[in-house]
Amino acid sequence: MKALVIGAGGVGRAIANIASRRSFITEMVIADRNLSRAEEAVNRLKDPRFSAAMVNAAELEDIRELIRKADPDVVINAVDPRFVMPIFLACEIEKRNYMDMAMSLSRPHPHYPNTETGVKYGDEQFARDWNWGERGIYALIGMGVEPGMSDVFAKYADDELFSRIDSITVLDGSNLVVEGYEFAPSFSIWTTIEECLNPPIIWEDGRGWYTTEPFSELEVFDFPEGIGPVECVNVEHEEVVLIPQKIDAKKVNFKYGLGAQFITILKTIHMLGMDRKETVDVQGVQVSPRDLLAASLPDPATLGSRMSGKTCAGALVKGLDKSGEPKAVYIYNVVDNAWSMSEYGDQAVVWQTAVNPVIAMELIHTGVWKPDGVNGPEWFDPKPFLAKLEEYGTSWHIREESTKGIEKTPEVVG
Repeated sequence: MKALVIGAGGVGRAIANIASRRSFITEMVIADRNLSRAEEAVNRLKDPRFSAAMVNAAELEDIRELIRKADPDVVINAVDPRFVMPIFLACEIEKRNYMDMAMSLSRPHPHYPNTETGVKYGDEQFARDWNWGERGIYALIGMGVEPGMSDVFAKYADDELFSRIDSITVLDGSNLVVEGYEFAPSFSIWTTIEECLNPPIIWEDGRGWYTTEPFSELEVFDFPEGIGPVECVNVEHEEVVLIPQKIDAKKVNFKYGLGAQFITILKTIHMLGMDRKETVDVQGVQVSPRDLLAASLPDPATLGSRMSGKTCAGALVKGLDKSGEPKAVYIYNVVDNAWSMSEYGDQAVVWQTAVNPVIAMELIHTGVWKPDGVNGPEWFDPKPFLAKLEEYGTSWHIREESTKGIEKTPEVVG
């Protein structure tokens, strides 16, 4: 399989690193606006199958030209979600398969942002499903860790464990710390702001999708493998759009384990207007406050050697088991930064994100997964993916949770 990865940041670098250990990859081009960054991602692999290129992910024609030159079987989008649509449309025009880890951006409701949805994550991509199907190409969207691996966990629960699902809450948390920094997010601050400060989206059966105020429904969740209790809040996330399309659940939401300090910092960023994407004039130069903030913080890809701790991604599923009894489980994957750094040289959060599109590529290459048109992770059999997780050196687990409050279906008396 020939692949083109657009983006040589932390996740793009990790994708190349993981893919270099798999024989199904015949060629992979790593492209970035900064050619030296793409070259560095390639040079550390010392693998002739990999090469570097330059591309401006904001320019449709620039992306199209690179696609024609690289001639890939699939294009992997590993840049900020603001660049999803130029890359997605370039692939559609050039009739190339596409994969991303963060879907097209949402836009809040113009009048009722904290109660009603506007444009949802992925709406712009799903609206073009017919064209992809007609062209005989696929777009596998949301194939990271969250969304991605978490959606696979939800699909597995639906297929194998439950007869009725009352709720699916995707829960992400960690105890990662970065030595020497008061504030150093382990993932793109641009994306973190987009997710955390937009109104969170929730799905409920009978009501559909709706929104709430940012940081709603605070709860403390005890994450496994020593991470421990973390304060979690509702956050806008792609799983809430994807999961209800294939899984019959009464409620779906996403909660991010931000912790009290991070929540306070994000609220301050919003209060100061530093989350704005629109440019402002700074001594004659047009600058986006969010871009300035992102440029002022350390690159997450460079933090691995200073990080310690673990990161956890998983789905908390509640309902009735196959025999009709109350059941609740947390299905999860934990990555220890010490392990990912020693085995791959990539920090835990980016490695945990990057492993999923590589597994998906392999399943597609071998014909196990057969995407058609615009698809999400839960469109496919989850078991081959979960087996590959073990093969790629990580693991997934099921932890039984409290069934308090889960009611059995009343028996119908004839």
